[in-house]
Amino acid sequence: MTVILVVVAFLVGGALSYCFFKYGLKSKYDSIIKEAENEAEVIKKNKLLEVKEKFLNKKADLEKEVAARNQKIQQAENKLKQREMVLNQKNEELQRKRNETEAIRENLEAQMTIIEKKKEELDELQSQERTKLETLSGLSAEEAKERLVESLKEEAKTQAQSYINDIMDDAKLTANREAKRIVIQSIQRVAAETAIENSVTVFHIESDEIKGRIIGREGRNIRALEAATGVEIVVDDTPEAIVLSAFDPVRREIARLALHQLVTDGRIHPARIEEVVAKVRKQVEDEIIETGKRTTIDLGIHGLHPELIRIIGKMKYRSSYGQNLLQHARETANLCAVMASELGLNPKKAKRAGLLHDIGKVPDEEPELPHALLGMKLAEKYKEKPDICNAIGAHHDEIEMTSLLAPIVQVCDAISGARPGARREIVEAYIKRLNDLEQLAMSYPGVTKTYAIQAGRELRVIVGADKIDDKQTENLSAEIAKKIQDEMTYPGQVKITVIRETRAVSFAK
Repeated sequence: MTVILVVVAFLVGGALSYCFFKYGLKSKYDSIIKEAENEAEVIKKNKLLEVKEKFLNKKADLEKEVAARNQKIQQAENKLKQREMVLNQKNEELQRKRNETEAIRENLEAQMTIIEKKKEELDELQSQERTKLETLSGLSAEEAKERLVESLKEEAKTQAQSYINDIMDDAKLTANREAKRIVIQSIQRVAAETAIENSVTVFHIESDEIKGRIIGREGRNIRALEAATGVEIVVDDTPEAIVLSAFDPVRREIARLALHQLVTDGRIHPARIEEVVAKVRKQVEDEIIETGKRTTIDLGIHGLHPELIRIIGKMKYRSSYGQNLLQHARETANLCAVMASELGLNPKKAKRAGLLHDIGKVPDEEPELPHALLGMKLAEKYKEKPDICNAIGAHHDEIEMTSLLAPIVQVCDAISGARPGARREIVEAYIKRLNDLEQLAMSYPGVTKTYAIQAGRELRVIVGADKIDDKQTENLSAEIAKKIQDEMTYPGQVKITVIRETRAVSFAK
């Protein structure tokens, strides 16, 4: 019985447990379904909201695009309206001008009709008057015209002859004065150009930044370059160019080559400048010798002393009255050879004398002798033959001619120098004046270098610091100025600048 009760109790309890379990699952299932439905409803609402928002954004974009298109269409319509208005105005203006032109044409036609009528009336009146005059005078119109022309001819001849006589008298009075004025003006204009050509060299640079390096800190580099070369270096606003000014072309060439090397190398300072200038000076001396050798080879002249060859090479850097001296010497030599051949003389001797006739113009020193006599002395010194020495010394009649070569050299020198455009005397006087300025300053003790710059308006005098003190420097400047004022003739004024420098040089070994 107990077992039965236990079994019954177990079955009842299981049934009750199953019922409770089944009821709990259903309830949980219903709650899950309800939550899923709620979530689906929320998701649905969110998606609907997103779609609605996208729709509204697209609608707004479309409305903006439509508004922009409408605005462009409106602007295009406005432009078309404006163009239409302008065209209408132009059409109206054209029509108005056409009407005015038509009115003017009609007016002109009416006036032309009136003029034609007036002209016919005038012709008729002239015919009537001519008939009356012919009746009164007893002459026809052609006869009267001929008599009038004859009388006018006689009157015109008389007046023309009187006018011609007045012009001739006035020309005789003013011809000489006018001719002198024209000649002087022409000489001055040509001389100014030649002076510039013979005293200035333009050095081209790649950029204006190099100008600052050439000038250096506080102008040290440019002062060192001017002191080493004797050339005035003008650094101004001229783009990519520096002007080298000096009357001596050798100095200008040395300065130009030195500047080229310094700019190319890039190291620009006073010590380097002096080193490069010394090196370039040696190169120019070598070039002078090479030029002399080439000239003698080209002319077929042999056996010249090496010093004479060097002097001939220096002629390349000198000018005589504006004419290049080497070119003049070559020209004279060729003329002498041709003339000597025509006269049956030795053309080689004549060519030699013609080449050497102006060597007195390029000496290393400037003695107080005419260049012909100085050239003769140089030729004698370097063992040239007597007839050649005589031709050199006599080509300006400083000495008597003793050979037939002398008149040939004289004539050929005149032919080469006197041809149109060959020489300009003012340049030679200009160069001589600058040479005299430098030599005058060099005559004072303690002076080591002198440079005439700025076309002779400034004289720079460099003195030794161990020979002259500061007080003596001031006195020297005043003495040179007084001597120049008393002994020389020059335009304007000359500035004398005396430079005294102290240098200390050491070497680290």
